[in-house]
Amino acid sequence: MNLAEKSTAELQRLDSNHYLHPFTDPKDLLEKGARVITSADGIYIWDSDGEKILDAMAGLWCVNVGYGREVLSRIAYEQSKELPYYNSFFKTTTTPAIALAEKLVEVTPDGFNQVFYTNSGSEANDTVIRTVRRYWRLLEKPEKTNHNQP
Repeated sequence: MNLAEKSTAELQRLDSNHYLHPFTDPKDLLEKGARVITSADGIYIWDSDGEKILDAMAGLWCVNVGYGREVLSRIAYEQSKELPYYNSFFKTTTTPAIALAEKLVEVTPDGFNQVFYTNSGSEANDTVIRTVRRYWRLLEKPEKTNHNQP
């Protein structure tokens, strides 16, 4: 299916039929339709009606260096040819993970000497909770891990 050839109304219909949006009233979305973003460059995005929009939210805070940054695309492409991703479970690492950890430690305040990578905010929160619980178990203070305690 070539979506580039579809009208905004058709894209909105397909979207409403198949895509559940976060923080969105489905009834309102069905009535009004979603804004369909089709391209981006620098700090701007364009919708399927050709409207140019300043993306002040930076793709909801994850494109803070702008869209279409050729140098970043080139670096990502080169890395993906070599090794796009590998997990760090079971005593495994990668050279990009090592290099980034070293750089992050270098630019953070003293005392922050190790890095733990996660793929999302919810995973980061889950990791913090698990780490704190583990910390108190190691100190043999199980009462600190009981969430029913005052």
